Amino acid sequence: MGAPEPNAPLSAPGIAYSYEHEGDRQFATTLARGLEVLRCFTPLEPMLGNKEISVRTGLPKPTVSRLTYTLTKLGYLRHNMRLGKYQLGSAVLSIGYPLLASMSVRQIARPHMKELADYCNGSVSMGIRDRLNMVYVESCRSGNGITTLPDIGTAVPIAQAAIGRAYLAACTPPEREALLNQMKVKQPEMLRKYRLQIERGLDDLRSRGFCSSVGELRREVHAVGVPMRRTIDGEIVSFNCGVPAFMLKKGQLEEDIGPRLVSMVRNLEGALGMH
Repeated sequence: MGAPEPNAPLSAPGIAYSYEHEGDRQFATTLARGLEVLRCFTPLEPMLGNKEISVRTGLPKPTVSRLTYTLTKLGYLRHNMRLGKYQLGSAVLSIGYPLLASMSVRQIARPHMKELADYCNGSVSMGIRDRLNMVYVESCRSGNGITTLPDIGTAVPIAQAAIGRAYLAACTPPEREALLNQMKVKQPEMLRKYRLQIERGLDDLRSRGFCSSVGELRREVHAVGVPMRRTIDGEIVSFNCGVPAFMLKKGQLEEDIGPRLVSMVRNLEGALGMH
C-alpha cells in the first residue's frame, strides 16, 4: 500500500484527549468535542454524516448529533439535507483568517518561495506545527500545471514529511523528546515505520542544513525540508520544496534543490533581521 494521503484521519481524537486531560478540572470537554468534530473534515472527505463523525472521534452518536446541530446553528457546519451529511461552514474561515493575516512572514517569504518553485518546477511551502502534523500556512507552485497540491491548510504528518523532520531538528532536545513520546503513544505504527528516516533527517540537517523525503508522503513527489533557525512569535517555522520525481535529474534533489532551499531560508532570515 502507498503512503497515507495528506489530511487523512490518523486516529480517534476524541478518545485521545479524554485520557490526556482526564482529571483536569479547567478543561472544557464539550468545547473540545466540538472542535474535534470540525477537525474530522478533510479535502478528501469534505462531507460526513453523524455516524462517520462518531467513528472518527470515538464519541457516541447522540453526542455527535447535538454537536453537529449546534455547530450548524453557529455557522461552523452546513447541513446537506439531500445527502443527510455535513460540511464545513464559512464561520471556520473567519476564525482562521486573522491568524494567516497576522503572519507577516508569509508576505515576505512569498516571492522567495515562488522564485524557487518556478526554478525547480515544483512547489514550496511554509508550515507550522498542529499537534502531530505540520499545517501549511503559505504555498507557492510553479506555473507548469503539473502540481495540484499542496495548498494553504494542508496538513501532513511530522514523522512522514521532510517539513516535519525539519521542524523536529529545530526543536530543543526536551521539546523533540516530548513530541516523539506523543508519537509513540498516538502514532506508534507511523513512528516505527519512519523512525530511521527521522534520525537520518536530523543527521542530514546537522551536516547539510536540509533533510529529504523520497516519495514517502506522496510516491510521485521527492522533497527537501529546512527549518528557520529562530522562532517567529514563538512558533518554529519550516519549509519544504517538493518536485515531481520524473522531473528530477539524478542527484539534483541533494546537490541542487536542497542547498537552494537552505539559501532561500537564510535569505529570508536576513530579510527578517534574524542574523
